[in-house]
Amino acid sequence: MTGHTPMLKVARLDVISSGARRRWTLDEKQRIVAESYAAPRQVSATARRNGLSASQLFTWRRLARDGRLEEADSETTFAPVLVGDDSSRCSLPLPPEQLDPSLSPKAHPSAVSGRIEIVLMRGHRVIVDSGVDAAVLARVLAVLERP
Repeated sequence: MTGHTPMLKVARLDVISSGARRRWTLDEKQRIVAESYAAPRQVSATARRNGLSASQLFTWRRLARDGRLEEADSETTFAPVLVGDDSSRCSLPLPPEQLDPSLSPKAHPSAVSGRIEIVLMRGHRVIVDSGVDAAVLARVLAVLERP
């Protein structure tokens, strides 16, 4: 009898690479999510087959269930802007046909103070000055618009 323990043969070897982030297209995400719903208990197997973590796939499935795993609206438009020196005059944005032409910057050159008031769909009002960091403002607006 020998004094060593025999090694079992490796039946499967998975190599997990780390480092560069993979960017998935919307079509790829939707295909993988649909594949994960093909049969019960397929999330982990589908994730392994496609080289991503099960938690990432669960996140995509939740986004798809909430209707947020889709392309952004191709007809993105800007909201009308009311420029004036009296912020108490209007608390909600007006439709373009109701904007008062006397409040334009040309009519009141001193009215442009660098302040911006943003009224969000959920009723939140954000007032910032011209020196606001755009990235910080974007994060604040995203948090305020969460369901």
